[in-house]
Amino acid sequence: MKLEDALIKRSDKKCELCQAEGALKQYEAAPDDNSNEENTILICDKCAAQIEKREELDGKHWSCLTTTMWSEIPAVQVITWRMLNRLRNESWAMESLDMMYLDDDKLAWAKTTGDHENDGSVDLHKDSNGAVLNTGDTIVLTKSLDVKGSTLNAKMGTVVKNIRLVPDNTEQIEGKIEGQTIVILTKYVRKQGA
Repeated sequence: MKLEDALIKRSDKKCELCQAEGALKQYEAAPDDNSNEENTILICDKCAAQIEKREELDGKHWSCLTTTMWSEIPAVQVITWRMLNRLRNESWAMESLDMMYLDDDKLAWAKTTGDHENDGSVDLHKDSNGAVLNTGDTIVLTKSLDVKGSTLNAKMGTVVKNIRLVPDNTEQIEGKIEGQTIVILTKYVRKQGA
């Protein structure tokens, strides 16, 4: 049986964390890159976005962990432990962590990413008004900018389409102005339509 078929059968076509129905995707509990039934689960887009820190943590959504912490599936246990640690500022999450048991191997696996040491905050690319920016968005410059190493001056009000997020710096995005790709500081942009 293919892995995907086995996961669908095991999960009954529901997210293995929050039990949501609908579009599901395979998610491997890092760092193991050899997909198998023990380290791979099916999750919904909302769970994936928050696990991967592409969206702010929603404590109400994760209250499901009080149930999934009792799962017998190793990857579900590991992801649940990691998410409970990220939510540890909430009393229910701390209580659940106190009750949850992982054997030494699973605990070591859960700690390998270091995700448990992070708090629940998520660093997202945000514009000058606090709207979350995504790759492909259209933005408007809120200030005229001189482009370093160029004679180009990007005027306030310039529309930049199809932006890209700079991966390791939430204060920068990339966009094309007059055919030239430049780095733009997020504090000088406004998401169009926001």
